[in-house]
Formats: sequence, structure tokens, C-alpha cells
Amino acid sequence: MKTPYPWLAGLILLWSATAAAGGMRYELRVDGLSCPFCTYGIEKKLVNTRGVTGVEIDLDRGVVVVKTREGVTLTEAQLKKLVDDAGFTLRGVKVSLETQQQ
Repeated sequence: MKTPYPWLAGLILLWSATAAAGGMRYELRVDGLSCPFCTYGIEKKLVNTRGVTGVEIDLDRGVVVVKTREGVTLTEAQLKKLVDDAGFTLRGVKVSLETQQQ
């Protein structure tokens, strides 16, 4: 059976992918995270940043995950300043689109 409107199937797929999208997800590799008390300072800096909806910290891996509202983006320079101001060193940033499934 031939699809009468093949472009419609593509449009529906694109719409569903966009509908599932949320804000951004930033995975920061941070040097100096060694204890729960250390994490409080960086978490406080990040949570008080406009548009940030959540912060998760993995001490074992030295990773801080920052999630933002839809439409809010943070630059690497902004993230570096926030991490530096908290007394840590930013070693890398991995950016992805936050989806409702995550």
C-alpha cells in the first residue's frame, strides 16, 4: 500500500520529537569535587542561576549535571565562571537536549 502523503509521516515524526524535547542538559567534568560539603557550594551557585531547573552531582565521577528550562541555554563561558566562582575547575562540557524520557 502506498502512503498518500509521505511528507505527512515525516512531519508527524518531527513534531513528536520536538514535543518530547525540554530544556538543555549540561554534563560538566569538574576537578576538586571530593566531599558532600564541596558539592554544596557548586550546587548553590548553579541552582541560583536563572533558568536552571536541576543540578545532580556524582562525586565518584567528578560530574555535575545541570538541567535548564526550555528556551534557556548556557554558554561554556558562563558555566566556567560559575564553576570557577565556586572554587573548582571546569575540565569539559557535554551538551545535550533534555527529553521527557530522561
